[in-house]
Amino acid sequence: MKTFAAAIQRFLTREDGVTAIEYGLIAALIGLAIIGGITSLGVNLETKFNTIASSVGSAG
Repeated sequence: MKTFAAAIQRFLTREDGVTAIEYGLIAALIGLAIIGGITSLGVNLETKFNTIASSVGSAG
């Protein structure tokens, strides 16, 4: 019974898994921020290109 209690105590005090989960969450949040930024940039670029295309089309 002592070894089982000692194993439970070791499991509860280890922080390796917690650190890995934290790093995973940070990576996921950074990924979401990058995706959001790229999406916003893409929409703005599309608007600019459409404005340029219509200007070139009306000049010709």
